[in-house]
Amino acid sequence: MPPLAEALTDFLERSPAAALVTVTEARGSTPREAGTWMLVSPDAIFGTIGGGQLEFLAIARARELIAENEVSGALDIPLGPDIGQCCGGRVGLDISIAGREQRAELLRQAEAEDAARPHVYLFGGGHVGHSLAAALALLPVRTIVVETRAETLEGFPESVEKRLSAMPEEAVRRAPPHSAFVVLTHDHALDYLIVSEALGRDDAAYVGMIGSKTKKATFRSWYLKNGGDEARLSRLVTPIGGEDLRDKRPAVIAAMTAAEVMRAVVP
Repeated sequence: MPPLAEALTDFLERSPAAALVTVTEARGSTPREAGTWMLVSPDAIFGTIGGGQLEFLAIARARELIAENEVSGALDIPLGPDIGQCCGGRVGLDISIAGREQRAELLRQAEAEDAARPHVYLFGGGHVGHSLAAALALLPVRTIVVETRAETLEGFPESVEKRLSAMPEEAVRRAPPHSAFVVLTHDHALDYLIVSEALGRDDAAYVGMIGSKTKKATFRSWYLKNGGDEARLSRLVTPIGGEDLRDKRPAVIAAMTAAEVMRAVVP
């Protein structure tokens, strides 16, 4: 997804009047946790506190504050039959007009969140690489596609970073801790080289390689013969998307792999 700070800046510039809705208390079963926030303007919203009737009531109260020029308000909402939302918990909300200091603080938080996004490296810009990049572009990660072929770097989402490299394994060495590496190049030998480099990173959150059972067995033999060890090899996810995946269309593989990556990189 695009940088949060960039999207937030755009919203704030278009919304001279906006109210900040913050979850101050979340007891029992609730859609979102304490600290979650959203912004509401007379004609738009930014973010979410969980949707449903809870959010509908919050938006209505926020717009009421804006229309009546009130500084702040609060809601304490039981998530039961009375509002048609059966989570069963209770949510406390603080709602206030977002002034200059609040806006600046929200932007600082957004910039910090952007900086902390996990890095996901995709090695290969083929059909699955494009589909996976498109799926990850919707998620709160920084996606980097690394390719040896310039022509395959066309057509990726704008928020995806593209790198042309004659030595893609260098990207593995320079990646920050807790990065994810998904290997799906056009060349099995290159796949093996990159995966071997990634398995050498004990701080990698995820190492995956596209392939079949035969490719997995061939890589295992090659890896162990070239100094690899079983402990590190056990961290390799291959085939990506799950061994029981029967549908091999790129978009399906991408959806399942994106879910695997997110489970690995999100604390």
